[in-house]
Amino acid sequence: MYFRYHPSPIGQLLLAGDEQGLHLLHMDSAHPWQLAESWQPAGAQLDTVARQLDEYFEGRRQRFELPLAPQGTEFQRAVWWALQQIPYGTTTSYAQLAQRVGRPKAIRAVGTANGANPVAVIVPCHRVIGSDGSLTGFSGGLERKQQLLQLEGAWLI
Repeated sequence: MYFRYHPSPIGQLLLAGDEQGLHLLHMDSAHPWQLAESWQPAGAQLDTVARQLDEYFEGRRQRFELPLAPQGTEFQRAVWWALQQIPYGTTTSYAQLAQRVGRPKAIRAVGTANGANPVAVIVPCHRVIGSDGSLTGFSGGLERKQQLLQLEGAWLI
């Protein structure tokens, strides 16, 4: 696995991936990052990820075109796939997301899977808000969630 730190308007990001694709994107937070001993600093391996993130933060990219390899259960991967179908600049609720994955009563499970998304920003879990339109949980913090939604023009306060 290759890794690199990448600066962004929402703070330092940790990117990690291999030939299968991007495995994780972590935002700097109160929780220290855990790097496995086998991980190696990336050379050019994560350049495309970094370039597309820069384009996104500059407002020049609305959809990522990257191979992704997040590790999760079948249900989590279904939720993460559904997250990628939420158009740029729009939001959806946890209940609507549960409908999209064919599990309308599994709202909490969908929320848990959403929160376990290892490639936040690229798999846009920040586009999921409360049914009442409120900002709700985000692993990077609500301030970052608001920044991302404002960047996309979806959350104007």
